[in-house]
Amino acid sequence: MYSDSIKKGIERAPHRSLLRALGLTDEEISRPFIAVVSAYSQVVPGHMHLDKVAQAVMDGVRMAGGTPVLMPAIGVCDGIAMGHEGMRYSLASRELIADSVETMVTAHGCDGVALVTNCDKIVPGMLMAAARLDRPAILISGGPMLPGRRQGADTSLTGVFEAVGACAAGRMDSRELTAIEDSSCPGCGSCAGMFTANSMNCLSEALGMALPGNGTIPAVMAARLRLAKESGMKLMELVRRDIRPSAILTREAFLNALSLDMALGCSTNSALHLPAIANEVGIALNLALVNEVSARTPNLCRLSPAGSFHVADLDEAGGVSAVLAQLLGAGLLHGGTMTVMGCTLAESVADASILDERVIRPIGNPYSPTGGIAALWGNIAPNGCVVKQSAVAPSMLVHRGPARVFDSEDESIAAILGGKIRSGDVVVIRYEGPAGGPGMREMLSPTSALAGMGLDQSVALLTDGRFSGATRGAAIGHISPEAFLGGPIAAVREGDMISIDIPARSIALEVDEDTIARRLAELPAPVPRVTKGWLYRYARQVSPADRGAVLQDLTRGGREE
Repeated sequence: MYSDSIKKGIERAPHRSLLRALGLTDEEISRPFIAVVSAYSQVVPGHMHLDKVAQAVMDGVRMAGGTPVLMPAIGVCDGIAMGHEGMRYSLASRELIADSVETMVTAHGCDGVALVTNCDKIVPGMLMAAARLDRPAILISGGPMLPGRRQGADTSLTGVFEAVGACAAGRMDSRELTAIEDSSCPGCGSCAGMFTANSMNCLSEALGMALPGNGTIPAVMAARLRLAKESGMKLMELVRRDIRPSAILTREAFLNALSLDMALGCSTNSALHLPAIANEVGIALNLALVNEVSARTPNLCRLSPAGSFHVADLDEAGGVSAVLAQLLGAGLLHGGTMTVMGCTLAESVADASILDERVIRPIGNPYSPTGGIAALWGNIAPNGCVVKQSAVAPSMLVHRGPARVFDSEDESIAAILGGKIRSGDVVVIRYEGPAGGPGMREMLSPTSALAGMGLDQSVALLTDGRFSGATRGAAIGHISPEAFLGGPIAAVREGDMISIDIPARSIALEVDEDTIARRLAELPAPVPRVTKGWLYRYARQVSPADRGAVLQDLTRGGREE
């Protein structure tokens, strides 16, 4: 066992002395040490109950013969960080989480790792660490928030952001905005729709790193605590059988996750996080593969923001397992992949079925024959970009309009709320990429403002930044190369015509190549927005978005000066 390095032999007497200082008995010291890494905090709604979830995991570990040791992890609430400097730290925090989990688990000789998480970057950060450590591991989320209720209809955080735009446009008064604000987020859990956190928690089931129900059982349900206990017990089985992430996180498992991604209509952020996790086990995922899987995978769910249902509805309809069973029956999954259940994916969903066809459509009656996410290419995005096509109005799947150019998210929000954007425009927000932002801020504020003002079905938005999973509309992000690194998006000028054809997977700046090259050559060298601290180091090391925005080895092509 790894823990032998801190507790076996006469030379480890000092270590054992410190373990006794923790109150551990000889019996506890003799058992496998299990790290229970919890992202609990009192500032993230999705995490404010993780103390109880972590305790349930620890109870499960103890019941199964292990000694749990609680360790902390940081977590940024993307909703609270949205629209200001704090959002620059969100994506970057993924790397800090992975590094800190690696540090704590290795330094303290743990034999297995229970990852207690919930929100956006914490899920992939912890999975990256699990892949890197390659010790028996299991992921347990805190579960989704229930939707709020307002005037007889479900609502969620998306509605609050969009209400800001409606209020700014004079379509709603401040009293109604306050009423929506008060009712949309009723309690603990990751935000209620198929946003990034819930997307990644659902995809962890397809990857095989979490038990069935992980992505959908609501945070407030007793079933969530029972699942946490079962996860702790199952982890002990993984330790005894020495089943590690390297046996689970295979190329076929990532293809399964991509297939589920397309069927559910997950957040475009999955196009950053799945490649980053795969990178830790030496597997390359790219945007071409995203389109390949999307082309053969039907979209079976339209959850908020693409539709009116929420993740709690998905749970009642049969959960992720029911969707996986549909895909498996159609030959769209690799059923032989190993899971933390200790059995194959096919075996883990053998008894699953759809319980509500309004929420999960059968494979023969999909919302669309292709998946929820699409990658586009063109002269403005030579290395690709992504869009959540399932959340795009049919009228905007093909669009042509004049560019309205902004060199930051803040400038664009001021213009949108100031009534300066017109129907037909293509809003271009640049210098918000991984390196240029730095941190690749999410653009939920501008997209929601457009939706609230009634412009989401007539205005497109392009950025080298990214979008929240709560975004809807013709919102095309991850444009690569980014402007800061000299990508063609830096050459766009006010009034240039831009054409978008999502079904054809194309996006184009209607300017000839010589003009684009000349404009780029005339640009002054960009000035970094941040010149000290963690974000400064991050900006110099981060890879482009089409490669997952992972930190690069500076000895192998990083941008250290």
